[in-house]
Amino acid sequence: MSDHHLSNILFSSLNLPEKLSQGIEKTGFSQCTPIQAETLPLALAGSDIAGQAQTGTGKTAAFLIALMNRLLTSSIDPAVAGTNPRAMVLAPTRELALQIHKDALALGEATGLKIGVVYGGAGYDTQKEVLREGLDILIGTPGRTIDFFKQNLFNLKSIEVMVLDEADRMFDLGFIKDIRFLLRRMPSPELRLNLLFSATLSFRVTELAYEHMNNPALVKIETEKVTADKVEQSIYYTSNEEKIPLLLGLLKQLDPVRTIIFVNTKDAGNKVNAFLSGNGFNAGTLSGDVPQKKRISLLKCFQEGELPILVATDVAARGLHISDVSHVFNYDLPQDAEDYVHRIGRTARAGNSGVAISFACEASAFALPDIEAYVGHKIPTERVTTELLVAPEPPIYPKKSPKVHRNHKSNNSQRRPPRRSHSKAAPGGS
Repeated sequence: MSDHHLSNILFSSLNLPEKLSQGIEKTGFSQCTPIQAETLPLALAGSDIAGQAQTGTGKTAAFLIALMNRLLTSSIDPAVAGTNPRAMVLAPTRELALQIHKDALALGEATGLKIGVVYGGAGYDTQKEVLREGLDILIGTPGRTIDFFKQNLFNLKSIEVMVLDEADRMFDLGFIKDIRFLLRRMPSPELRLNLLFSATLSFRVTELAYEHMNNPALVKIETEKVTADKVEQSIYYTSNEEKIPLLLGLLKQLDPVRTIIFVNTKDAGNKVNAFLSGNGFNAGTLSGDVPQKKRISLLKCFQEGELPILVATDVAARGLHISDVSHVFNYDLPQDAEDYVHRIGRTARAGNSGVAISFACEASAFALPDIEAYVGHKIPTERVTTELLVAPEPPIYPKKSPKVHRNHKSNNSQRRPPRRSHSKAAPGGS
């Protein structure tokens, strides 16, 4: 971390429980980032927080440290909760929930607190079992959390800390009814510590904060610097036909270490990946319908450097804390200016520098004025020269295995299944 992104407040000055301090030291943190420096003294003193912070500023550690401190110093006997959670963290996407869980395990390693995560798309029975055994801290996405709550696997009567991360995204994804449902079943706001974080403290987010929190302190960090100031941004005006040749040319010229290429649709992602494969680049695709197991292994390979390029839709633009991403490409410009900021925020994290290259093509150039208005400056233009364009080899699409191979027992029956009975099959039925 560079000094630029740290305050002069040391974690050791915050008078935290010894077991929590051990976890902080082990993760290598010593100085607070600005969001931690501003929120922790307030939250540790019991004040609710509604924080606005850019992605990659250390807000996850800020709320986890405040949460664990509260549970470790609470005057309420933990035995009262039984197997029910004493703290809940809600996140809009499974990627973010998994990342928070990973950070929580590292910070809370010496605390003895039981920490679990629930999310849609995978691990239903395993997650159920974890809840049955009992948790101190439950991290989850709203849908799966409510599903288990309604099955009476736990209650919310012992909640001492409630955290909402990326609250603005919760609205975008339509989770707010679910969130309110859960909040109304917890002890009243003044009996718990409430922490809310959001990229923007819009009117609707602030309204939610005042309704379900106890007079929260509003903390805003670096709002005038919408984009990470260490991201070197540029834009190429390109025809639709030139996008693949230009992408291949830039990748060959830059030889980037760890790159995310953002696209607006799954089909565009598949096309880009097929051309990368056909031209000697090793890449993986992350979109909304990638099964959870594959998604986790893809991210692991990318994080560990085995996979240099990740092609992703906006499902991957938030909540992914991957260090040392050197380049971000907007192969398609996002239609929402805020998404541009989230995408390029995947690079230049924790004080490092990074490069963000965008293509303004015939299909997406219309989004550029809004993006430039939002970030508050013109994005420097680069020229598309013939030297940059690489004539692509044909794309290689992954072979799709025919469905008959999925279930060897019923090869014949799968040749032409009757449509109606297929749709009525019980989930998970063979």
